[in-house]
Amino acid sequence: MSSTPHDPFYSSPFGPFYRRHTPYMVQPEYRIYEMNKRLQSRTEIAANAVANPHQAPVRCKAGGGKQGNSKLFWQVSCAVLSGVGERTESEDSDNLWWDAFATEFFEDDATLTLSFCLEDGPKRYTIGRTLIPRYFSTVFEGGVTDLYYILKHSKESYHNSSITVDCDQCTMVTQHGKPMFTKVCTEGRLILEFTFDDLMRIKTWHFTIRQYRELVPRSILAMHAQDPQVLEQLSKNITRMGLTNFTLNYLRLCVILEPMQELMSRHKTYNLSPRDCLKTCLFQKWQRMVAPPAEPTRQPTTKRRKRKNSTSSTSNSSAGNNANSTNSKKKSAAANLSLSSQELGALQSCSLNPGRDGALCHSTAVTPTGQFKEKH
Repeated sequence: MSSTPHDPFYSSPFGPFYRRHTPYMVQPEYRIYEMNKRLQSRTEIAANAVANPHQAPVRCKAGGGKQGNSKLFWQVSCAVLSGVGERTESEDSDNLWWDAFATEFFEDDATLTLSFCLEDGPKRYTIGRTLIPRYFSTVFEGGVTDLYYILKHSKESYHNSSITVDCDQCTMVTQHGKPMFTKVCTEGRLILEFTFDDLMRIKTWHFTIRQYRELVPRSILAMHAQDPQVLEQLSKNITRMGLTNFTLNYLRLCVILEPMQELMSRHKTYNLSPRDCLKTCLFQKWQRMVAPPAEPTRQPTTKRRKRKNSTSSTSNSSAGNNANSTNSKKKSAAANLSLSSQELGALQSCSLNPGRDGALCHSTAVTPTGQFKEKH
């Protein structure tokens, strides 16, 4: 029996250490899997904070934890637990966690778009990179305890600098703990554009919601079978197209906040008052409108270069020679025209308009001077 050479990178699929070989470039769907795991870790941290409100603060060392982005998440997760005692510290640590989450999975110029149809018509909201962390935070603030995405039969297309994932059967699953225990499945089409590099972060996120389902466990229905008021409350929807009221209100607010990003960034960079930020932004826009464009100034120079005969007159003799040459050219052209007209003869043309004698056809001849003369 011949024995095959041992491969150090091979592991039997029937062995306990079987795993799929990691490719050089991470698959796009695997990035969604990592994002789901990150959201699950956030849920576990929040559950521990609620279960142990009097837990002692946890100190994180700068050199501990994992490398890269995982190291940052370990530090921020410890900061979340250490800031449970005071409200302001917990809010700050919560914002830090969501900022780190968006930094790991979204590009600096990323956009997130949601399209769905409500009772008053279709809606489409697009938010920028600075507002994406708060969007995911509002999902959990609306009573959601778990959030993950399921992609089925997705199609990938590779470009020069990006990878596009088109999934027509995407499901956003949210587990609600209040006002009642409900599982919401929001179905739609998800189109993602990843950067084609080692980080493989999301550049554009477009989720079009088609329908949603709210699932209530049978045990809860059996528990309140004799209470009509509770059954009526259970029959009401707790979301609108799979989104909570917190998220919808935030998306409406983003319509106002998105144009104000320039003011916010200027206030954060230069530490100016809101009134001064508004003045400087308006002044810069006014300068752009008043400043003349650069392209029209180049047009006169090109026209002057073309007009060489009008500007290149050195003496009267040269000007006279140019005039004589032009006259001789005109005369030769007229002579050639008269010769050709004599050789070809008169040009006959028929017209529908009657002539002087009432005939429908008349002739046109070319004179030796180059003029057209009508003959009837």
